[in-house]
Parts: sequence; C-alpha cells; structure tokens
Amino acid sequence: MTVDKQEYPKASNALVFGSMLTYIAGMLLMMSFASPYWIQSYQETFSNFKHMGLWEYCFDQFRFPAYQFDKTFDGCHYIFSQEYYVIREWLLPGWLMAVQAFVTLALMLSFASQIALALVLIRWPLRPILLYQWFIAGVCAIATVCAAALLFLSVAIFGGECWRRDWLMYPNYNYLSWSYGLAVISFFFHLFASGLLYLDARKGWELRQESKNLVMQMYPRPDSRNNGYV
Repeated sequence: MTVDKQEYPKASNALVFGSMLTYIAGMLLMMSFASPYWIQSYQETFSNFKHMGLWEYCFDQFRFPAYQFDKTFDGCHYIFSQEYYVIREWLLPGWLMAVQAFVTLALMLSFASQIALALVLIRWPLRPILLYQWFIAGVCAIATVCAAALLFLSVAIFGGECWRRDWLMYPNYNYLSWSYGLAVISFFFHLFASGLLYLDARKGWELRQESKNLVMQMYPRPDSRNNGYV
C-alpha cells in the first residue's frame, strides 16, 4: 500500500544536533535562571547567609549591621519583596543587576531560537521553511552565539565580583554553587550549537547559489549571449 506524499528534503544532521544542543542549553539556562544557588555558604561555618540566586536570597536570623533597627531577616524571599526593601540597595549592586539583565536577554534569545528551530524541524509552514531555511538557521546561529556571549559576560562578572567584601559579609565562607555551574555549562552548549547552526546555514546558502547558477545556465537571459556567456 502506497500513500501519496510530497517529497521534500529533510533537516541536515548539523541542524538536528544544533537544535538538540540549543534545547538542552535552554533547559539548563532556565534552571540556572530560576534556582537560588548561584552562591552559598559552607554548612560548617554556620553563616547567617545561606544561599542566593539571581532573584532570591536566603538568610538565617541575619542582622544587617548598617540598619539601625533590631530586625532579623530569616528565610528565602524574592529580591524585590517588601521583606528586603530596607537592604535592597546592598543586596542588589550594579554589577548584579547587569548579570540579571544579561542572563535574561540570553534566555530570551535562546527560547526564540528554539521556537524557530522547532518550526524548521517539523517543516511548518512547509514552503517558507524550504525557501528560507538557510536564513532562519543563520539567524538562529547569531542568536545562540549572542546568548553564549551574554552568558560568558554573566558568569565572568559574577565569578569575579561575588567575593567583594562590600557585598556579602565573610565571602571566604561562600562558594560558587550548582546554579552557577549550570550557567557555565549552558554557555558552552550555546557556543557549540551556534557552530553547528552556522554550518547548516552556510551549506544551505551554497546549495541555493548552486541552484541559481544552474537555473541561469538552463535559461540564460537574452542579452547574456552577447556577453559571451552560455
């Protein structure tokens, strides 16, 4: 039994593996983005600071020395919550806001690329995808390499600034934790994915140029014969 079916070229291996790396990188980035374990204190130090992420801090009966009232900060709270209003300027220095912005932009670029790549892989809508696959792959390659660059800046800035003594007290009691590690791994995955997507985009562009040249040879313009071309 045969089924009438329109034949069309399948996605290349470079596109498939590049898309898979992009999806894995995006998942790791989402976990790093949402989890509060970019840096945490050693358990044996009994520090009042426990751990933090890009959007959440966790303390255990912490008293901020510069705050004149006897208030303790306890538990985990959103960084923009009312609980941390009086110490938000200390919790959120300029370099950390830059890290938040870079990671957020990287996440947006990564997920936008994933949506576009999913449409390319499922071949929907078919005609535009077949016509402009090379262009979409190229745009996704640029987006993923930009996400990788933003993640590199994020982990470099955070890794260099998190030991400042004007931020968390007793920085020698702390260490970079698994959320930070996920961001580093996501950076490498985005970087490798961008390379594979670039290879697919370049191959698609070369095939497109070959097809155009073949059409020109089969159907030359009337004035081309006067110029000595076949």
